Amino acid sequence: MKPKNKPAYITRPFLERFISNALKEDIGDGDHTSLACVPARAKGRARLLVKDPGIIAGVELAQLIFKKVDRALNVKVLIADGKRVEPGDVVLTVSGNDRSILTAERLVLNCMQRMSGIATLTNRIVDHCKDAKTKVLDTRKTTPGMRLIEKWAVKIGGGENHRIGLYDMILIKDNHVDYCGGIRNAIEAANVYLKKKKKKLKIEIEVRNMKELQEVLQTGKVDRILLDNMSPLEMKNAVEIVKGRFETEASGGITEVNVHEYALSGVNYISIGALTHSYRSLDLSLKAF
Repeated sequence: MKPKNKPAYITRPFLERFISNALKEDIGDGDHTSLACVPARAKGRARLLVKDPGIIAGVELAQLIFKKVDRALNVKVLIADGKRVEPGDVVLTVSGNDRSILTAERLVLNCMQRMSGIATLTNRIVDHCKDAKTKVLDTRKTTPGMRLIEKWAVKIGGGENHRIGLYDMILIKDNHVDYCGGIRNAIEAANVYLKKKKKKLKIEIEVRNMKELQEVLQTGKVDRILLDNMSPLEMKNAVEIVKGRFETEASGGITEVNVHEYALSGVNYISIGALTHSYRSLDLSLKAF
């Protein structure tokens, strides 16, 4: 059984590849500072300290990084992924070969600081929506090479994932509509494509105004309507017009400040790109003791 908030796409093979590539990028032909300054057989221990309040994320990943660098390292987890932390808290301790600890240090911190920042921001925004039924989603506005790691952090923070990439959902956006010659043409083309390719993917379409919304409602053949760049009042009116016939999603101009107002519109989902592109990394450090 997968741990809570660990999505199906976070597999052991994926993590092995991610860690191997990241270590190769960092180490190159050797950690020459540690090789030069630290005796080969020296052993010690270090603890991962919290300097900012927030939601900790990346603990499981950190354990795998340490073990990838040196299987003999002993990692003791004191605070699990998804837990709230305060300055001064110790998330984990690691003991073993000093060179190995130093080699793993930066990759562990890079991943955990970013994941914790995403989880913390996500958790705050989800908390703003707790009195509504709206689910908070991420987007594809992620760091190349780190998409799945960042989306994992969103889940740890209490949010939900939108599509993972271009392959697991059809999302007809404004440019698709314009290039295709209109709402109806785009929807019809998407349905024909799925039937031809024998694929079962959800279809979502973006609308920019009430006229386009009415076109979608008249055409049908979609699963979700993305209501883009509307005010909270316009969003509420749009949701009332849809009357539950399709899932609804709000996007565009939604921030931590106004997300609660949008949630009260009755929309099913709110997608926020800022979760993975405008977070502030949590300040963490790994110190010998």
